[in-house]
Amino acid sequence: MSRMEPEAHLGTPAAPGASLPMSDADDEPSHLGQFIPLHYHHNMLLDTNRMSNFKAAIDAVVFKGARVLELGGGTGVLSCFAAAHASKVYCVEFNPDMVAESRRLLAMNAHGHKVEVVHADAFEYLPPEPVDVVICEMIHVGMLREKQVDVIEAFKTRYRARFGDRLPIFLPTAALMAVQPLHQVFDFYGFNAPIIQFQRVGAEHPGATELAAPVVYGVMDFDQTCSRDIAWKGDIAITADGTVNALRFITKNILALLGTQGRTQDWLNDYMVLPLTTPVDTRAGDTLHVSFNYRAGGSLQSLARTMRATVRERVCASGA
Repeated sequence: MSRMEPEAHLGTPAAPGASLPMSDADDEPSHLGQFIPLHYHHNMLLDTNRMSNFKAAIDAVVFKGARVLELGGGTGVLSCFAAAHASKVYCVEFNPDMVAESRRLLAMNAHGHKVEVVHADAFEYLPPEPVDVVICEMIHVGMLREKQVDVIEAFKTRYRARFGDRLPIFLPTAALMAVQPLHQVFDFYGFNAPIIQFQRVGAEHPGATELAAPVVYGVMDFDQTCSRDIAWKGDIAITADGTVNALRFITKNILALLGTQGRTQDWLNDYMVLPLTTPVDTRAGDTLHVSFNYRAGGSLQSLARTMRATVRERVCASGA
């Protein structure tokens, strides 16, 4: 999801200085993208970053006459984009309100007649025939909250069992995840509140001071088997003096590989900033050791409570 979103539930606050208004349950059904309420889809339709990049990727990947499956269709907009080229699109949606709404909206749009909206669970549905492309956008920063990994892995198992080992093209095809140390201002008119923040890609963030460059901590290749367990320990070179009191998480989704153009069609989620329980004073040239672990689809708290950051002494090169 490429949108600033509130958590659906309030959990027990974490340690003082790092309270996060989010559920502590890792696998609540409410975390699944299929349960996004109807009114929230308006924000998604207005999100130029999301919409323009998905449309460009779909236009590049879905060839004339292709058969397409979308898992978690929402309003049906991505299925509608695909139908401009495809001969048939199966649009799977679990929320009955969204099923009715997507059918209404698709009937108003060109090519909507080629989209069959199926009221089913994305974890269980298989199309009646092999498909060429699978579109699935159940993506939150860091692969948290929503069930992209679980849905795709379950689909691949079922699909192979029925149609053989040749899999369709997945859109997105991969995701790169990175982490970046920040000093984040958590002062709200004199009220100190270290809480989760989402930051728009390309916007100014005057309260955020970058203390190091982002470092990639994980890659999800949906053509391969993706583990739900995500863990990272690594060193980050600090480039400016300051207090690291938060980690910014960045997710770059590779929507499509545009081989003939030698590039990829990408989509960046909004950045997610999580406060550290214990801030760390750093200087330029320091090495910051960062560690965390979580499960894809888990709550934001499941990541936040494992985050650790400490300063290591610089290792001098031989002869220096």
